[in-house]
Amino acid sequence: MNALFPVTAGALALLFGSASIAGERIQLVERALTDTTTDLGAKGDSVGDLMTWLNPIYDAANKIQLGTDQGFCVRVAVGKSWECNWTTILKDGRITVEGAFMDTGDSLLTVTGGTGKYAGAKGQMKLHARDAKASSYDFTFELL
Repeated sequence: MNALFPVTAGALALLFGSASIAGERIQLVERALTDTTTDLGAKGDSVGDLMTWLNPIYDAANKIQLGTDQGFCVRVAVGKSWECNWTTILKDGRITVEGAFMDTGDSLLTVTGGTGKYAGAKGQMKLHARDAKASSYDFTFELL
């Protein structure tokens, strides 16, 4: 019975991702260059509007491009929040997040998975606007 434990643990690591990301904190900067809102509801900001993007992702110092992110949000509460889903694409893999993006203040989204180095990722991502124009954001991933 004890001889099976290492084999089972190894199989679970392959199935659910590497434990090497557990406890990892990743800090990145998104430059919001392509955010586009499609007006699908009533004229102007309204429930059902769609925001999409494909933006560059930089290191924490905002100097070196490390990848991109792409995704979409649907307006759920006018002037308050969007419900979003997006993927951050890096050299070693991808990290997906989902959750509420708040119009003001920081947002906390759920890490729903990943690929490559981030296969089986879970945890959270804090989103913080770096300026009043929301032209760039700090992404802080805290992987469990």
